[in-house]
Amino acid sequence: MPSTRTPTLPSQVSPPEFALSAAAPHGVVGVDVVALPVLPGEDGSGPVLGPGATDLSDLLGLDLLRVLEVSRATGEAGEVTTVPVPLGTAVSPDLTTVLLVGVGAQRHQDFRRAGAALARAARDRSAVATSIPSIDPDAVTPFVVGATLGSFLFHWRSKPPEHVPPGRIVLADVPDDVAPTLDRAVAIGGAAWLARMLATVPANLKNPAWLAAQAQEVAEAHSLDCTIWDEQRLAAEGFGGVLGVGQGSASPPRLIRLDYAPRRPHRRTPTVVLVGKGITFDTGGLSLKPGQSMTTMKRDMTGGAVVIATMAALRAVGCPVRVIGLVPAAENSVGANSLRPGDVLRHYGGRTSEVTNTDAEGRLVLADAIAYAVSNLDPAVVVDVATLTGAVKVALGQQVGGLFANDDALAGLLRGAAEVAGEPLWRFPLTDSYEGKLSSTVADADNAPGGPGAIVAALFLQHFVDDVPWAHLDIASVGDSPEDAFEWTPGPTGFGARALLEWLGSPEPLAGVGG
Repeated sequence: MPSTRTPTLPSQVSPPEFALSAAAPHGVVGVDVVALPVLPGEDGSGPVLGPGATDLSDLLGLDLLRVLEVSRATGEAGEVTTVPVPLGTAVSPDLTTVLLVGVGAQRHQDFRRAGAALARAARDRSAVATSIPSIDPDAVTPFVVGATLGSFLFHWRSKPPEHVPPGRIVLADVPDDVAPTLDRAVAIGGAAWLARMLATVPANLKNPAWLAAQAQEVAEAHSLDCTIWDEQRLAAEGFGGVLGVGQGSASPPRLIRLDYAPRRPHRRTPTVVLVGKGITFDTGGLSLKPGQSMTTMKRDMTGGAVVIATMAALRAVGCPVRVIGLVPAAENSVGANSLRPGDVLRHYGGRTSEVTNTDAEGRLVLADAIAYAVSNLDPAVVVDVATLTGAVKVALGQQVGGLFANDDALAGLLRGAAEVAGEPLWRFPLTDSYEGKLSSTVADADNAPGGPGAIVAALFLQHFVDDVPWAHLDIASVGDSPEDAFEWTPGPTGFGARALLEWLGSPEPLAGVGG
């Protein structure tokens, strides 16, 4: 019998496959669903159907505009009207359903919402043909990403999952020269799926060693270099923050490093370092969390998942700079050797922290990785990603992530990329007004002195950056989705991979930074 101490993750569903076809949607053979775009009418008139509607209406002998009228459809993004087709058509005898999907104002977010809505409406179907992306050259990426993430499912049941994503989605009436854009979109959607998957795996399987093994698999699949520090090497090289947080757990900590180089790097190719918080479960340590607050803490390594997933897709998006991903991974547990309030940790490089709250552990592991990066990797930019503070959730709710930066150009690039990607960020002040709160009578800093929590946490990390351009993404506000909401499905979100890939996949991701 299999060991209950080493659980085995059941086989998981895969995202839909995507393909292109120059044919109209009703002319794509072998599909059981056709999805057409619905555009809001102008000046209060009724909605308008997009490409393929007239021919399909004739084939079916059905007035699809009248169907919209009877259904009181508006064309709002993500609105779906379902039309059963029991007899199929002569061209597509397998056709059983027509979906009329609202695309709203045809912004990026509208196409993402339309893609996600289509994926939900077409779950358990074998193939879908849709002309939605044909109405705008910029629609392919948001539509494909939305359809990918709207399909996301994780299960650990004794039986197969109740539903599965549509097997294949054909982008109809789209020319072949869009193929590179489609490949890039699939990579971005796949990275976001991977980040979400890693964040969703329960902690009885997901410990630091398991996360390191996932990173190694990603490295092998995507031609990255991978280095793993075990607890002995961490101790020998002075990573006191990672070791301290992980010392109470039966699962020892790890530091994960992934290296990417563009196709033709040279000596002047700059290096970006991404650092992701990898707390595979957070009890709060001896400063124990309330029970209800602990239920989502398997996803406290979302920052690490985002970094691993981003590294996996850099080559696919054509990232022009070197990128090194660092994930300090530990389990913040309660045990005989747990970190105690009042303990002092010595971080990589020598700076010390008095631990007054063991539940402020994320900044302790991030500090080690940031200090290592600044000392050894000559970074042009450092960006860290972490589900760090409850305070950012109080400020922003569950739809927007927090951004801190010591460089205005970097902040602008990240905010712009995040907006396009559908993972919006709001910039907070990195003000030194609260710097005095970090003072400790016995160490260089207090890890949890009170005050405005998100700002103080960012100020704590800033001491490890020196003068390197740096951004800190506090994504605790968006770490979980409570319900289905467009491309989000209930559970851990993996928020951040899309934004980072939009930024790093741009022609000049460091334009103006450090100037």
